[in-house]
Amino acid sequence: MAASRSALRAMRADVESLDIRDVAANWVNAEVLASEIEVRVKALADLADTPLFFGRLDYEHALHEDASGEQAHRFYIGRRHVHDAAGDPMVIDWRAPVSQPFYRASKRDPQDVALRRRFGYDGGELTAYEDEHLTDRTEAERSSALLQREIERPRVGPMRDIVATIQPEQDEIVRAELSGTVCVQGAPGTGKTAVGLHRVAYLLYAHRERLARSGTLVIGPNRSFLRYIEQVLPALGELEVRQSTVDELVARSAGVEVRGADPASAALVKGDERMAAVLRRAVRAGVRMPSEGVVVVRGSRHWRVPVYEVEELVRQLLARDMRYGAARDALPQRIAHHVLVRMEAAGEAPDDRVQNAVARTPAVKAVVRDCWPLVDPAKLVLRLLSDPEFLAEQAEGILTPEEQRAILWEKPPRGVKSARWSAADAVLIDEARDLVERTPSLGHVVLDEAQDLSPMQYRAVGRRCSTGSATVLGDIAQGTTPWATPDWAAALGHLGKPEAAVEELTQGFRVPREVIAYASRLLPAIAPGLAEATSIRESAGSLAVRRVAAEDLTPSVVAACRDALGHEGSIGLIAADPRVPELGAALDAAGLPFLAPGEETSRTSRLTLVPASLAKGLEYDHVVLDEPAAVVAAEPDERTGLRRLYVALTRAVSGLAVVHAKPMPEWLVAAPGGRAGSD
Repeated sequence: MAASRSALRAMRADVESLDIRDVAANWVNAEVLASEIEVRVKALADLADTPLFFGRLDYEHALHEDASGEQAHRFYIGRRHVHDAAGDPMVIDWRAPVSQPFYRASKRDPQDVALRRRFGYDGGELTAYEDEHLTDRTEAERSSALLQREIERPRVGPMRDIVATIQPEQDEIVRAELSGTVCVQGAPGTGKTAVGLHRVAYLLYAHRERLARSGTLVIGPNRSFLRYIEQVLPALGELEVRQSTVDELVARSAGVEVRGADPASAALVKGDERMAAVLRRAVRAGVRMPSEGVVVVRGSRHWRVPVYEVEELVRQLLARDMRYGAARDALPQRIAHHVLVRMEAAGEAPDDRVQNAVARTPAVKAVVRDCWPLVDPAKLVLRLLSDPEFLAEQAEGILTPEEQRAILWEKPPRGVKSARWSAADAVLIDEARDLVERTPSLGHVVLDEAQDLSPMQYRAVGRRCSTGSATVLGDIAQGTTPWATPDWAAALGHLGKPEAAVEELTQGFRVPREVIAYASRLLPAIAPGLAEATSIRESAGSLAVRRVAAEDLTPSVVAACRDALGHEGSIGLIAADPRVPELGAALDAAGLPFLAPGEETSRTSRLTLVPASLAKGLEYDHVVLDEPAAVVAAEPDERTGLRRLYVALTRAVSGLAVVHAKPMPEWLVAAPGGRAGSD
């Protein structure tokens, strides 16, 4: 370990010592090179609490020779590549092909691996190791105690990487080809978020130059979630991956500030895929047929294109599946081409420069301006949501009168800047903008908690990977928006990736067996078609369900938090959003400091007060759940409320304490073999 850390420091020192003046041809090259060196230096940082390697593979047959001519049979597997002064590898990157058997080899399929060794660490210090002799038929196959310990290890701070514990079914998804989109249906605790992040890291390793040009993006449900996962990729040496929410992404593109909120009835209609057809009509609504022909003056000659020919050009462009802006740019060129045909018939020999000059003449510009006016996407959506007659015209046969009334503003704003745009409005503007000009596509997009997106939001994400690929992560059972996707086939169709492979992860690694079994009682009500999740956890975890008198609810919840703080690791108090202020005041009064979701826990500050609406994607070693009935009641309908409760119940890694005064939802009370009461 000490030798590999010393080698990593030497690698970093070599990069820091580079003199860009020796290699940069000019100041532009120097700036680019300096930026790349800075990124490389950061990527080679030695994180004191993070071991450089976590495993070793001893192959039966040598894979290559090192610089001294020695046969290489043994490889240490770690988070990043480390080499010695001679350039020979000391630690192999977990993403390299030679590392793959560390995750997939077994006694049934050794893949030429004689021995797999796992290393155990405590705070970055090597404390144990464990060997598996994969070609020894006399040794029984057994589960790894170190692997189990690493999975169950209490944690504080942000989400950690899982490179030491990736399972074979997860590794297959991580290493799937860049060219294909993968959708992962993952039950709680199956590691779908970690799989998505490690897939990004793997793709950047395997296709670095390509993705450096086209870009990568991780999309999460909210900022708290993104803060929770933001350290995973840097720990793997990947610093250049952008992270965003869908709302931030489209608001930035739309150029508006989101300050308003829609009632569920309006958000449902605005998020419906039919709005794309309404917007398509609206974008083209201003196109008009010409009232007269075009006369172009060049020198002493007048060249006329009659009105019927201009009208035919406009109709041809309308009939083609072109973006509005591209068609508008094409119209002057097509008119100019008709002028050039007449010039050639008269014996002239015009070239492309003449055609471009004709396209720029005032007469041609005037007819284009009249027939094919410019469209401002935000102003168009403003008019659509403010003008009942315009909306009725564009939505005829698409939206019902009731749906049209649901999305119209009661009091239309005076302009784009004064409008209280909602998140759904920004998506509409983003759609309109793409109808005018193509949205640039990235090489790869990871979309997490995808089950909560509306069809129009899927379309917005799909535009960002139209020529690239995506990793879609989610759980149908955790859909908590009124527009949550009913199935992945529909979602992938909206995304523009109907051919994507859907992989299902049902084996849990983090949520204890007893806890996931308890939460899974809700599945028949919230997602009847999904298989119940299982857990590999040998320790069942702790589950306590306690009913108290109404007046004792808040004091009992505070007491449960105090008890939880007696254990190692992070603590999450999850409650219905309306209950959060009262619980926060009670924690203050009890002298229990707490954090907000997304704030980083530490050894001295381990308790987080989490509104149920922000719990998705987060996890805590111990969870105290306040009043499940209130979590359900805070949502617009029972199914959504039960799904929110399912999310809250599955955030615990080691222990879950449920404290309630009101009766529990009947689905939790009724056990498969009878009825489960509360103590």
